[in-house]
Amino acid sequence: MSGQQAAVKHERRIDYVEFASRDPAASRRFFEQVFGWSFEDYGPDYTAFDDGGLQGGFFRGEPATSAAGAPLVVLQATRLSPLQAAVLAHGGLLSKPEFTFPGGRRFQFIEPGGNELAVWSQRDAD
Repeated sequence: MSGQQAAVKHERRIDYVEFASRDPAASRRFFEQVFGWSFEDYGPDYTAFDDGGLQGGFFRGEPATSAAGAPLVVLQATRLSPLQAAVLAHGGLLSKPEFTFPGGRRFQFIEPGGNELAVWSQRDAD
């Protein structure tokens, strides 16, 4: 793929996502341990991540939840139960326990830095 083709492919697509976090270091530890994301720190108040498909960062600030109108970022997993257990084991809190919706099942959680995310799966049960 030429440089011009790559630029067109990425034109007007989400390229980078930043999250406010009460504690960027705690957010980093959580996403490294639970989701296997890689990180690079840029001082105590910013850490950048790469989840293998999208890049972004956590900056020191006060996050908002989906109930307050913030976008809800939804991750995908093959099996929910082990991932939900890992979220809880590493300091995450469930904001919505696992439930069924058209197309699969999901749960929502708040990570240690205060951001709410969700994980969904097409499987009916684990």
